[in-house]
Amino acid sequence: MTDRAERDFDTLVGSTATAATPDAPATSETPASHAAGRPLTRLDAWWGRVLRTPTRRRVWAWAGPLAVTVLAALLRLWHLNHPATLVFDETYYVKDAWSLHNLGYEGSWPTDYDATFAKGGVDGFLTNPSFVAHPPLGKWLIGLGMAVFGPENPASWRVATVVVGVLAVLLVALIGTYLFKSTMLGTLAGFLMAIDGHAIVMSRVALLDNFVMFFGLLAFAAVMLDRRQSARRLDRWIAHRRERGRDLAWGPALWARPWLVTAGLMCGLATGVKWNGLYFLAFFALYTVVVDGLARRRAGVEFWATGTLLKQAPVSFLLTVPIAALAYLATWTGWFVTSGGYDRHWIEQGGTRWTGALAWVPDAFQNFWHYQSGVYAFNVGLHTPHAYQANPFTWLLMLRPTSMYYQGSDLGQNGCDVTRCGEAITSIANPLIWYLAVLACGYLLYRLVRYREWRYGLILLGVGAGYLPWLAYADRTIFQFYTISFEPYLLLALAATFGVILGRRTDDPDRRLSGIGVVTILLVVSIAVSVFFYPLWTAQLENWDFIRIHYWIPSWK
Repeated sequence: MTDRAERDFDTLVGSTATAATPDAPATSETPASHAAGRPLTRLDAWWGRVLRTPTRRRVWAWAGPLAVTVLAALLRLWHLNHPATLVFDETYYVKDAWSLHNLGYEGSWPTDYDATFAKGGVDGFLTNPSFVAHPPLGKWLIGLGMAVFGPENPASWRVATVVVGVLAVLLVALIGTYLFKSTMLGTLAGFLMAIDGHAIVMSRVALLDNFVMFFGLLAFAAVMLDRRQSARRLDRWIAHRRERGRDLAWGPALWARPWLVTAGLMCGLATGVKWNGLYFLAFFALYTVVVDGLARRRAGVEFWATGTLLKQAPVSFLLTVPIAALAYLATWTGWFVTSGGYDRHWIEQGGTRWTGALAWVPDAFQNFWHYQSGVYAFNVGLHTPHAYQANPFTWLLMLRPTSMYYQGSDLGQNGCDVTRCGEAITSIANPLIWYLAVLACGYLLYRLVRYREWRYGLILLGVGAGYLPWLAYADRTIFQFYTISFEPYLLLALAATFGVILGRRTDDPDRRLSGIGVVTILLVVSIAVSVFFYPLWTAQLENWDFIRIHYWIPSWK
């Protein structure tokens, strides 16, 4: 096997070997004995003594991720019931969620009912169905929180998004730990997500995109674990064939891939929230096919490309797409088992029944297909101008973050003690974290091309799955807050870059101290920026002059 083949495999599959690479992550929790004979900084030597026993290292492996998860929970749960009114698209999803919980489908509501709903008139829904543009899973989850804590409590509208937002921080920390083989860097990735404003806001409002992000992140973790498991099984198959002197043409069809099935399931659930979950399914499925092909080439299998396409690709399809489709259909159970949903009786009300080869399809599924066709037409044809719409080509520049809520007050109103006050919820990300993360993605792309590091390729895959497909819909009405679906991968990219800056604990002490100093300064400034912006992420009453100085770019207003 050539060195080039090994690098190709490591790029997308990831070897379990510990060969030195230029961008190997810093593993500062390694015991000091591993660096015997080499100078260490005092900080590294101290940290090595702290983690000198296996028990302490196991404790640290969980303590770090759990600590940033608790921090994320505190920042997201504080005053969750404020504002006690429906903000931005909560006007759709909260009311839809409650009628869905009660009827099994999304019922309609009287016109201009938001104020009445916020005051406790939660049972004003009508049995007439409402046309909805997104699948029901996210609304089922919102409705579950409302059922548990009472729909009159504004915190109940948002608790489901808080839960998945907090769990996403834990996932990012654990994924980072696995990818970088460093609890420190994994914890750092989780910390960045815990304190970032965009992630905080999207966890504190009852919108759907946080659920897409969460299920997509679960699918990403499953693909990551499948990569390791399938590579090991292929190695065992190759060894078995060679022991018996058999040829390696085509390679095996790997069916026993539970993590790949899990990835398909999670992508199906993501699609059951919003249809952009399909992009994650497409990107991740293609990735596994390429990984399988490169694994065969690494192992010396003849005709590796043809063998993958003709043998493993259909298997990968069958392991992901059917389970994703079933998961998606399952999210519509309420529509199927009740009779009042939108288009539920389209054929009975005069719709055209299918004929010919498809005449056998039950009416319920024909009605469902007609409904889905209408949803598709609505989504691709949405061109209604909106004050906060943002072209996806500008998303990475964060030129038009979404204002979710603003309430102005004059002197003496709502506790305002100056001439003019305001309460705002704006999805401006922590600017330092956001722009550094975007730059980090460019750096990782360079390192991927230059050094073929699979970890970097996998992170960029997540960014691409959540971002690139939207570029085809640049003329559609879309918003900056959709970026939450790929923000975890941006933050993983930034943590990976911090790992390169930190270097190895066995590096020259001066170089190591410089790296620690740079990363420390960036983290301290990031914390300060988050403290500065936090009032605008949580609708705190502030002096208007204080609010105004947060709009660093004119288009943020």
